[in-house]
Amino acid sequence: MTPILAAHQLEKTFGSVVAARDITIEVPPKQTVGIIGANGAGKTTFVNMITGHLHPSSGSILFEGRDITRLTSREITRLGISRSFQVAQIFPSLTVFGNMAAAAGIARIGHGGTWGIFTPLHAPEVTAAAEAAIDLFQLSRYRDVQALVLPQGVRKLLDIAMAVVSAPRLLLLDEPTSGISIEEKFDLMDVVMSALKSRDITILFVEHDMEIVERFADRVLAFYDGTVIADGTPKETLGNERVQTLISGTKLRTHRAEGQRA
Repeated sequence: MTPILAAHQLEKTFGSVVAARDITIEVPPKQTVGIIGANGAGKTTFVNMITGHLHPSSGSILFEGRDITRLTSREITRLGISRSFQVAQIFPSLTVFGNMAAAAGIARIGHGGTWGIFTPLHAPEVTAAAEAAIDLFQLSRYRDVQALVLPQGVRKLLDIAMAVVSAPRLLLLDEPTSGISIEEKFDLMDVVMSALKSRDITILFVEHDMEIVERFADRVLAFYDGTVIADGTPKETLGNERVQTLISGTKLRTHRAEGQRA
């Protein structure tokens, strides 16, 4: 089976600073991959290279067997890769429906539609796509609510729904539970994962919350100092001694606790 995503020996430098080095991974279709690592570990650099917001200094990126290494972010989106951001990228003055309709209209133009910038947001195709996404992400009760006043968790859902309206086959999520309360985080991720898997979307998500990673990822990549130091099931990666020491802090906390008991 051809991987939906393959990165080979990716490296990204900024002058003398190496932000990513020797990243080689393959992701099969429909897999859910969690990406963990401390701040500055290279996670965001990796995501930005996949989505075309940064070009690698060396190495290659293939999407469904096609080389996308030097394509622009817009070209990559048109091929079927989308992303959400840590801070929700929404239109605060529009309602939830207005945001979804805007995203649907932009997606239509990006995929070769004949509409212009002034295409009405109530055009049948736009309305149908917007309503379908609203239902898929369980946002119906907020349909006519202005985005500015939405709870943080709902803003996150809206942002992800807007990324999905273009019908991507690969979606990258940047810290989907950032800023979400402990009480809300599992419910939010249940909705997100159910929606994405119902459309057979391959998922890569950056996350600091190890409980979320352990519960929702099929596979976990651990980044440290610009490279991948562990790649396996959640149990394998989160149980890795280097990961526990350098990233999750589990090993350090255990040692401290043992020292206190002694």
